[in-house]
Formats: sequence, C-alpha cells, structure tokens
Amino acid sequence: MNIIGLLISFGLLIIAMTTHEFAHGWVANRLGDPTAKYSGRLTLNPLAHIDLFWTIILPFFLYITTQGQFVFGAAKPVPINYWSLRNPKRDIIWVGLSGPLANFIFAFALSLFMRFLPLPDLIYFVFQNLVIINIILGVFNLVPIPPLDGSRILGGLLPDRLSYRLSMLEPYGFIIVILLIWMGLFDFLIWPIVKVISVLLLGH
Repeated sequence: MNIIGLLISFGLLIIAMTTHEFAHGWVANRLGDPTAKYSGRLTLNPLAHIDLFWTIILPFFLYITTQGQFVFGAAKPVPINYWSLRNPKRDIIWVGLSGPLANFIFAFALSLFMRFLPLPDLIYFVFQNLVIINIILGVFNLVPIPPLDGSRILGGLLPDRLSYRLSMLEPYGFIIVILLIWMGLFDFLIWPIVKVISVLLLGH
C-alpha cells in the first residue's frame, strides 16, 4: 500500500469536504438559520467536520480495496433548522445546492491556476487531484437520496406531500447509497458526469 498516496488523497478529500460543509453553513446562516454557526460548524477548520466512519474509516477502506485507485468519504452533515430559514421551501434549495456549487467553483478556480500559472510538477499533480476530488464530491452529493444534497434540492422543488415522503427515506439513506455504490452507481452515473466536467476543466 502506498502510504504517501493515501495521505495525499485523504488530505485533499478533507480540504474538499471542509469547503463543502462550510458552504452549507454559510448559506444557511445568510438565509436566517444560525444553527451551524452556534454548533461550531461555520468554520474552515477540518476538525469540526470530521466523522469517524465517513471521513476516516470509509476512505481508508476504499483506498485499500481499490488498490489506491479510488478514495471517497463524507463529513458530518451541517445541522440545518429548516424552520429557521426565512423562506424554508425556497431556501432549502439554495442550502442544498451550496455545497456542490462550492466544490465546482473550487475546482474551476484551481483549473485556472493550472492553466495560466507555471506550476512545479508536484503542485500541478496535487491541484489536478484536488480538482477531480472536488468534482466527484460535487456530483455525488447531487444524487437525490437523503441525506445527500440532491434530496434537499428535490425536496424544495416537490409538492409538500412528496417532499415529506422523500424525507422519510433519510434513516435508510446511507444504506441505500452504499448499496447503490456497490451496484455500480459510480460506474454508470457519477463517473461519466465527472469525466465530462474534468475534460472541460482540465482538458483531459
């Protein structure tokens, strides 16, 4: 096992996840819900967002089982008080969208640095991998299964009755997500989209 590769991948994943979760908290706070702020989650300190299983155990497990070809994980979801939002039905869409959007903006900014600045090979390699990890995180979280961000966006768009039924899946959401991953969710849905965005940003 390449320990250096694991540590680099893990570090880049933490950066991408911290950006993602901070964006959720920041947008929610701007829209009237200070829950993340008062919970200590409105911060770029990675320690505030780490979850033992999703942030540490799962990426480590995936790295080993894929022989270093793939690493993925998640942070602790930022707490959101739906009813504290000024316009809950509308604002939850923006809160859900903010995390993936932050990852895409981060990836785009890095791609500009890579395109227009002369970077040492090591820095270029790190930036390239951070771009890809941000794209993966952004695309994956748009899957509309609770508690992923796509479910918040979809819930805000659906009529209340259907939105409530969607929210009822949340206790089983991570089980469903894990099953879909093992059934090829990444191969058939996530990777094709990631590759298209990667080509647009990186040229390959």
